[in-house]
Amino acid sequence: MYLSVQLSYYPLADDFKPVVKEVVKRLEATGLEVHLNRMSTQVFGEFDAVMTALGEVMKWSFETHGKAVFTANFIEGDRRPR
Repeated sequence: MYLSVQLSYYPLADDFKPVVKEVVKRLEATGLEVHLNRMSTQVFGEFDAVMTALGEVMKWSFETHGKAVFTANFIEGDRRPR
């Protein structure tokens, strides 16, 4: 099953931009298709791969940078921009 996710990440830190960039870099390193825009990061791929990658990145973020807020919208199917 293919999954499309719109993800927003809000680290609870004063200097948040480098932390956000690190999270995006880690998502890109998973091999999933990742698209950036000003409001969110979109992630596309097979369901199990996407969910595993999100779990690993979220866990790493909490362990490395502490408190943060992740919001996500999940849509079954291929919603990649054309």
